[in-house]
Amino acid sequence: MSLKPNRSSRLAPRLRRTLAFRLTAAYSIAGLLLLLLGTVSLYIVLRAELERSTELFLADKLHVLRTMLRERPNDEDGLREEIELESAARRYQQFYIRLLDERGAPILTTPGMAQRLDFAELANRTRSHPGRSISMVGRNGQAFRVASASAEVGSPPTGSDTIQIAIDISQEEELLARYRFWFWAILLITAVLFPLAGYRIARHGIRPVEQIAATARRITSTNLRERIQAEGYPLELASLAGTFNEMLDRLEESFERISRFSADIAHDLRTPVNNIRGEAEVALARARTVEEYREVLESSLEEAVRLSDLIGDLLFLARAESPLTELHLEKVNVGELLTTVRDYYEATAADAGVSLTAVEPAGAASASLDRSLMLRAVSNLVSNAIAHTPKGGSVTLAVSAAGPEIRIEIRDTGRGIPAEALPRVFDRFFRVDPSRSQISGGTGLGLAIVQSIMALHDGSAEIGSQLGCGTIVTLRIHTAAKR
Repeated sequence: MSLKPNRSSRLAPRLRRTLAFRLTAAYSIAGLLLLLLGTVSLYIVLRAELERSTELFLADKLHVLRTMLRERPNDEDGLREEIELESAARRYQQFYIRLLDERGAPILTTPGMAQRLDFAELANRTRSHPGRSISMVGRNGQAFRVASASAEVGSPPTGSDTIQIAIDISQEEELLARYRFWFWAILLITAVLFPLAGYRIARHGIRPVEQIAATARRITSTNLRERIQAEGYPLELASLAGTFNEMLDRLEESFERISRFSADIAHDLRTPVNNIRGEAEVALARARTVEEYREVLESSLEEAVRLSDLIGDLLFLARAESPLTELHLEKVNVGELLTTVRDYYEATAADAGVSLTAVEPAGAASASLDRSLMLRAVSNLVSNAIAHTPKGGSVTLAVSAAGPEIRIEIRDTGRGIPAEALPRVFDRFFRVDPSRSQISGGTGLGLAIVQSIMALHDGSAEIGSQLGCGTIVTLRIHTAAKR
């Protein structure tokens, strides 16, 4: 026979894992502990105050009787009134007094004392605790507080009497018993109410968390427009909701960029492949001369080179964004690096009718860089500047050092970039003029590669431009790399 766990046994561990259960348990335990501490403290204080009141009453009565025996030993009426009559007039918390002479014979006794107390036990109990009061149970089971003291008779003293006094504290015990009863009743009731109230408080408190979770469950790669409405949330959860919304904004932007990036990749990869395929199909449609086949092969080779460059750029960007990418740092003279780039592109600039110059720095400008990567970054910028500068224009390379920072500027007198396009020029596959870029073979990855290289060096790339006045790209690098 197989034993299957019942539903309650399966739900118990799940319930213990919920935040509402933990908060409810915490509220209930804390509330019960505080209630227990408060009521026990009040009980102790009440009991102490009642005992103190009784002690003061006993001490006061003993003081009065001692004073009367010392100053008015022959005032039998006064003593009788104090011992026999005053107690009879009291309805609650009655007291009893017994006055004994030196031989132990009773002189005066409060009426009814013999029916309430055992005199022999009273004498034994008070004899073993002289000078202080003690508890004692009477004949009928009532609680008493008793004390005994000696008193000098006359002034100067002619003898010594013994005063035995007892006060009925059964009313106080009943009060404490009622207090204990109500204490346990309230504790039992609150043990039931606290979890219920705590659960409602916990559920109300975690409702915003559940709303945040519900919003998160609705978010998918195709639905990134969901946002958490944090109005009315507590400050901590409002801050969490705001952070969550900011994260969603970044994710939505990233997904949009990835979508555009994927579409641009597909377009830029499809174009050269379609060109190669179309030229091959045309060439194979009928017999061609050797020269025609050569032209087809040359055109296909150009498209293949373009495709290879695009794939290389994409692979470089992928490696540059990997956290495992390592730089091969060395001490590089930035002025010499710019001169190298100028010499390499000098012929290209001359063919385009563009003046290319490199301004020598006033002092040595050196930094710890990956030489090959920085050459690629500057080369991309110079190539881009030459391609977008009309004949008769100029491209200038300059470097300057300011404290721990080195600035490289590539300035051209080209057509410039519209202001609305400047925020996107470092995006992948973004082209200010797509038609011209396609004709010139540009992939729209040059500036994205520059920005990635600068990020690897913990630097930055900035661009400023004005239509008809040219463009300035500034690279900022530190003299000592952080990586």
